[in-house]
Amino acid sequence: MLIGIVGKPNVGKSTFFKALTLANVEIANYPFATIKPNHGKAYVKVECVEGFFNTKCNPREGYCIDGTRFVPVDLIDVAGLVPGAHEGKGMGNQFLDDLRQADALIHVIDASGGTNEKGESVEPGSYNPAADIKFLEVELDYWYLQILNKQWEKLARQLSMEKQQVARAIAEQLSALRVTEDMAKEVVLQLNLNVENPASWTEEQLLELAIEFRKRTKPMIIAANKADTKTGKENMEQLKKDFPNHIIVPCSAESELALREASKHELIKYIPGENEFEVIGNLNDQQTNAINIIKKEVIDVYKSTGVQEVVDAAVFKLLQYIPIFPGGVSNLADKDGNRLPDCFLLPPKSTALDFAFHIHTDLGKGFIRAVDVKTKRTIGKEHLLQFGDVIEIISK
Repeated sequence: MLIGIVGKPNVGKSTFFKALTLANVEIANYPFATIKPNHGKAYVKVECVEGFFNTKCNPREGYCIDGTRFVPVDLIDVAGLVPGAHEGKGMGNQFLDDLRQADALIHVIDASGGTNEKGESVEPGSYNPAADIKFLEVELDYWYLQILNKQWEKLARQLSMEKQQVARAIAEQLSALRVTEDMAKEVVLQLNLNVENPASWTEEQLLELAIEFRKRTKPMIIAANKADTKTGKENMEQLKKDFPNHIIVPCSAESELALREASKHELIKYIPGENEFEVIGNLNDQQTNAINIIKKEVIDVYKSTGVQEVVDAAVFKLLQYIPIFPGGVSNLADKDGNRLPDCFLLPPKSTALDFAFHIHTDLGKGFIRAVDVKTKRTIGKEHLLQFGDVIEIISK
């Protein structure tokens, strides 16, 4: 799974990325501080099944704190996008291409209204952040349209004359954007397009097609950064009214980064995403003041810094992925003695057979049956898995 972090320059994208990954990236208060994409790992929070089995897990990847499992996901932070990006403005085409393989997008905006459309710092409250949500969707829509339009006229004439499979041709054209033939069939039917004569499709219809594919293949969550500021708090209420169908999470990337750095240096005990922390080290006056401000202005207001909540919501609300633990009824450990070492994230409606193939192709090919380890019940290959299942695969 790959989650892309997008937005215009200077809104705190790199700070947001660093807060999630603690990667060493450049953070600067000017447009285009990021040119090449940054790659790293974030961790989503899952209730660990160790409590159900009254044991202690030994994660192979990620970690577990007090019964909360942190499962890794890949992140890519691309350079800031500006209006006209799909036309190449601000190196937009290059930056958009970096997002092709992303499963979902986190759109970081400056909720304080302190960054204009060009990514330049302005007086907080003087710019409407709602414009950023609209602009990015438009840029992505026209980027999809641009890819769809490549040789479309020639392809559409050929399809009309030879009565070829329209959905297959569209899927091939947009395969780099993860559009499948089944998805193309659904969208063409949904938009009531004339499959007998695709050459008759108008530019408006092609744009509708592009918009629907963008929504399905690049679902987006809004990270309303700097929501802890005075204007940020005011703008949050209006943003939720203006975009009732969007997931908008108020956050403070700067605060989360400060807490994670303090935790890393054992100055505080802090579990990402929690609404409290404990001071365990010697803080100087400046550090104490900073920590108190974060508590008062961010955590007491929003119940967390919001950063962890954003990535959790991207995976579990937006993509609706489910965590599944491999294990055995008689043995929860791997060959090295590590108990419950793995937790895998699978797409919604995944079956026991899907899980077998996810672990290893040979397990899928030799699948005999599976066992729900919690209930000790035998399940078949078509059994739909549920959030937090522990599954044993029986294979040839």
